[in-house]
Amino acid sequence: MKRTKTLIALLLIVTLFVVALYYLWQKNQEDPVTYTTEMPSEETIVVKTVATGSIVPKEEILIKPNISGVVEEVFIEAGEYVKQGDLIAQIRVIPNVSNLTSAKNNIASNRTALQTAEINYKTQKAIFDRQKELFEKDVIAANEFDQVNNTYLQAKQQVEQARINVTQSRQNYDIIKTGTTSGLGNIAQTQVRATVAGMVLDVPVKAGNQVIEANNFNEGTSIASLADVTKMIFEGKVDESEVGKIKEGLPLEITVGAIEGKTFDAVLDYIAPKGVEENGAIQFEIKGTVKKMDSTFIRVGLSANASIILEKAEKVLAIKEALVQYDEETKKPYVEVQVGDQKFERKDLELGIGDGIFVEVKNGINKEDKIKVWNPVQGVQQFTGR
Repeated sequence: MKRTKTLIALLLIVTLFVVALYYLWQKNQEDPVTYTTEMPSEETIVVKTVATGSIVPKEEILIKPNISGVVEEVFIEAGEYVKQGDLIAQIRVIPNVSNLTSAKNNIASNRTALQTAEINYKTQKAIFDRQKELFEKDVIAANEFDQVNNTYLQAKQQVEQARINVTQSRQNYDIIKTGTTSGLGNIAQTQVRATVAGMVLDVPVKAGNQVIEANNFNEGTSIASLADVTKMIFEGKVDESEVGKIKEGLPLEITVGAIEGKTFDAVLDYIAPKGVEENGAIQFEIKGTVKKMDSTFIRVGLSANASIILEKAEKVLAIKEALVQYDEETKKPYVEVQVGDQKFERKDLELGIGDGIFVEVKNGINKEDKIKVWNPVQGVQQFTGR
């Protein structure tokens, strides 16, 4: 009985020994765990946010008539360049019958008043001449002559005013009938001319269209829009989550979808103080002046994206953000630097700005350090450097 138990114990010991040998043999056959490394590099890191919008002129001038009527002829087309004073369109006035009749009656009334004033003037002049002779002979007193003289001068002034009223009524009649009159220069004109130099962006009217002058109750009909296309701005919107990060004066990098391989520099000039709700989100309007564009022609209204540069560090020591680890207790960043064959040493870092791929290293490592990549590699040890 004792012999049987001893035999069983020996068999168990032998079995355990064999299993242990097999396990050690299997472990010996496995490849060792190795880590690759990467070296810091010199990078230019830019932190930016993107706004969508379009390219528009800095100033767009709408040309409106100063008199109502019908467009008789248009002398320009969109895309042309015009100088200040160039003829844009000719307007033919269609008189209002009621206003025309009223102006005609006003002329007749003023003419009658003129005739009455002239008759009165002749009478007063005759009286003045007689009284003057008597005054010179000392027949009448000076006070009496002064009264006659004042009456005569008033009659003369009434004639002059009556003539002015007749002239004004005739001018008013001409303006209502033809749209212009002599003596008024450019105050009333049927010829519409460019008020500034620039490119014609749009001509929304054609010959035969009716146009209305600008007044207190109507903004008037636009005959053409002009702009200096060498002075363009970016006009777009940013989300409320980004507006707190930007400020006036920040540089912009403008890319236009229709112009490949080109980037235009600009400066952020304006951020709207009030947001507007669009599709459930609050959007803030921004504007940026595009700097000199050389010979590149940007069509008005082209879609564009503006990269607003929040921070920029040029040619600084940087590593990939994926290499950085954070202490569980202090939350401070660190990396492990190779000090021997698969031996690494922890080094705390002082970091700067990051763009999501690279992060600036201000202190903690140098350019020659080999930093541990946290994903182990099975097999032969490899070292990579950038």
